[in-house]
Amino acid sequence: MKTLKQFVTENILPLVETPGQYIGGEWNSIVKNHENVDIKIALSFPDTYSIGMSHLGMQILYGLLNERNDTACERVFAPLDDMESLMRKHQTPLFSLETYTPIKEFDIVGFSIQYELSYTNVLNMIDLAGIPVLASERNEADPLIIAGGPAAISPEPLSDFIDIFLVGDGEESVPQFVELYKEAKRKKLPRKEKIVSIVQAMKNAYAPSLYEVSYHNDNTIKEIRPTISGLPLLIRSASVRDLNKTYYPTRPIVPYVKTIHDRITIEVMRGCTQGCRFCQAGMSKRPTRPRTVENIIKLAEQSYASTGHNEISLASLSISDYPFLKPLMEQMNAIFGPRQVNISFPSLRVNEQLVLLPSMLNTVRKSGLTLAPEAATQTLRRIINKNITDEDLYKGIEEAFKQGWNLVKLYFMVGLPTETDDDIDAIVRLACNVSDLKKNTGRHFGEVNISIAPFVPKAHTPFQWHPMVTLERIKEIRRRLYDMNRRRCIHIKFHNVERSILEGIFARGDRRLGRVIYTAWQDGCKFDAWEEHFNFQKWLNAFQKVGIDWTFYAHRQRSDNEIFPWEHISCGVVKSFLMEERDKSSSMDVTTDCRIDKCPECGSCIRSKNFCAA
Repeated sequence: MKTLKQFVTENILPLVETPGQYIGGEWNSIVKNHENVDIKIALSFPDTYSIGMSHLGMQILYGLLNERNDTACERVFAPLDDMESLMRKHQTPLFSLETYTPIKEFDIVGFSIQYELSYTNVLNMIDLAGIPVLASERNEADPLIIAGGPAAISPEPLSDFIDIFLVGDGEESVPQFVELYKEAKRKKLPRKEKIVSIVQAMKNAYAPSLYEVSYHNDNTIKEIRPTISGLPLLIRSASVRDLNKTYYPTRPIVPYVKTIHDRITIEVMRGCTQGCRFCQAGMSKRPTRPRTVENIIKLAEQSYASTGHNEISLASLSISDYPFLKPLMEQMNAIFGPRQVNISFPSLRVNEQLVLLPSMLNTVRKSGLTLAPEAATQTLRRIINKNITDEDLYKGIEEAFKQGWNLVKLYFMVGLPTETDDDIDAIVRLACNVSDLKKNTGRHFGEVNISIAPFVPKAHTPFQWHPMVTLERIKEIRRRLYDMNRRRCIHIKFHNVERSILEGIFARGDRRLGRVIYTAWQDGCKFDAWEEHFNFQKWLNAFQKVGIDWTFYAHRQRSDNEIFPWEHISCGVVKSFLMEERDKSSSMDVTTDCRIDKCPECGSCIRSKNFCAA
């Protein structure tokens, strides 16, 4: 009888596009004998291989878990339509890349959930694995379904489907979870007792089935409480204290096929202190934890030696705020410049240091310089606490043009609180001014790509009380921007409006939305972040079928005393601070960099009264 690998290789892979994404065996991948380990974990990413393999967190957890002698960690990604269709036709279960083991045979299936529009993919992968989609229907033979990533700090929409959420930094929480699971397995505890024993012992683990939610008559939440004793009222986000002492994958897997980010990524700093009032990552990942220059150089050299990639991206929420950027770049350019290795940054913060960055980025290949002003007027910037000036922006871009850059990419949000038509028009005016700067340094206007995203209020931010602007208003803004732009060298790309609305619904959703997700998935919704797959009407139909008004989640102003669906999850920053910041936005008061006032024990911001882990 053919093995699963032989069957897939001979009967399915020859018929699909880009079969290389399903075969495994890549450079630096790890294969272990399941007979020699105590725990088998399927690390699952609810999107395609090309996106999942570009995600640094996936590489970190894969390497961290496989360093353990007692654990085998293997990968699985969401198959594309052609692959899924053939798998279902031949009744082939979802399998891991390393050993072609059916996912159902693992002890744990762990999802890394980065984005609300991947929720239906989570359901689809669970179903394709032959595991009951609803957590309440799983039995002793089924693996535990756990989840982490940004979705874990506002987990309620997925409550019906996930057994345990691990909240916060995975390097901190995952090893403890594995030890607790191994002990529960050794004791042969029943499934529910396994879950209870783990969440009772961990301050960062949340099991939705063990918590009960009650509601007021107006559909707002009355109470979220545990149903058994020994469970915390507040689940705290795990936080790595010193990145220099934390595991980092210096032998990352090198894919066979093209991925979104085909490069080495080195995280130079975690967290951000700028306090942008719309930014969930900036609020939830405090405090800042920088790596030393020596540590970054060591990681970069080791990663380059084990991969041969010709680009190294220095990643951070705010790379311009890395305190040792100048000496770091001097050493990176000296070491990797002669090797023709490109050094790149993610989007840059606009400040007085921006004018210095183009010379630091005197790299091998000058592609576009990416900046995120977010708002084009000083008034709106003060409201969102984006404390930048046009003067610093123009000086930095002009220097970039002088250094040989020809393209500037600018990111803006629309639909922000108090926004006016003049704030919208200012986006095009600013883009024209940026294009003119190139004309001042040469013979041609500069190319400017503008990326526009509707503002989505997120949990754990000062703007979590605000309504999202209506679909009609966002479409009106889009028309206004396109009509106003008269230059062919300025290109506007507008995010899909309906997808942003759906993201906004689930970003602040409660567990009643699980019925909507389940219904939409049954009706064929998946890969909702993809333009060619997204079908907003199917989602509207799903809301109607289950009798839920989606505008309640998207367009309603929250009251000060309302209990939010994520109230039982703590990312450190307390609600009173977020409320204070919200009120300061109304009066256009700017909050200075959080690094000014720090707790001497843990480095967290005293003004935000962060939970101190010390």
